[in-house]
Amino acid sequence: MASQTTTRIRITRERSSRSLRRQGGLGERFIELAIRAVALVSIASILLILLFVGKEALPLITSGEVHREVTLGSMFAPIQTANDMAYVWQPVSETPKYNVLPLIVGSLKVTLVALVFAVPLSVGAAVYVSEYAGPRAREIVKPAIELLAGIPSVVVGFFALIVLASWVQKVFTTEHRLNSLVAGLGLSFAICPIVFSVSEDALRAVPRSYREAALAMGSTRAQTVLKVVLPAAAPGIAAAIVLGFGRAIGETMIVVIASGNAALLDFSLDRSARTITATIAQELGEVVVGSPHYSVLFALGAMLFLATFVVNFFGERIVHGMRRRLGTVS
Repeated sequence: MASQTTTRIRITRERSSRSLRRQGGLGERFIELAIRAVALVSIASILLILLFVGKEALPLITSGEVHREVTLGSMFAPIQTANDMAYVWQPVSETPKYNVLPLIVGSLKVTLVALVFAVPLSVGAAVYVSEYAGPRAREIVKPAIELLAGIPSVVVGFFALIVLASWVQKVFTTEHRLNSLVAGLGLSFAICPIVFSVSEDALRAVPRSYREAALAMGSTRAQTVLKVVLPAAAPGIAAAIVLGFGRAIGETMIVVIASGNAALLDFSLDRSARTITATIAQELGEVVVGSPHYSVLFALGAMLFLATFVVNFFGERIVHGMRRRLGTVS
């Protein structure tokens, strides 16, 4: 009797399960297809953008007319000026000069300044929100920091131009009012929300048992955070820094407004600089389509895309290695 009852219950469950699958099958298949279509469209869009940029930059290698004015080698070699050999970006002149090293150095200077300011502040705020703040403080601090991501970059650029530039020149007595330091400080406001959000998620993902075990062994709260929680969340924090780097090196409006836009090969932070993105944004709208200048600008875009890809690839490998080592230790 009991076995018959069990059999009937099992049969009833199987019928109910088949009925639910039939009822939800069409909707689930539609959702699955929609998600797959969105993913394929995203991948196709990236590939099409890359192909378009590469196609427009290709004459730099294949076109003889372009070669008479600029080559890949001349973009990185010093140019003879009136006094000596120098690295100069002057695409609009009697003798166009397309040396890209000042733009690369300017991009790296601004990006590194932004990371130096944004990473400690963002990670520190993430540690406070996840480990020390109470529920009320967390509800205020976290949305306030993430709200920075919604501020248009042009507004941040104007803030850097009007407020930060005057403050930096007064405090550091810089030679140029608009310089790499001002642009980097303004850029740090743009990457803080990204680094903070990803770092805070990584810290909160650390199992609570880690903290409880450390406290049970006599560790203070600060020791628990520094020696247990932060090492466990290190892969996520590293990923946040890589994302912040990608966001910083691809930013345009802030550096256009606050960097001074002088293509100088100078490693000093108190002098004006020009980035690759600012150059593309300012010059592409006025350049003659198909000209050597046009091809060089698209080559800069391809270089920027390649640099971002390489940084993300190696960052992912580093994060993967950190996670594997932590998994082996645990």
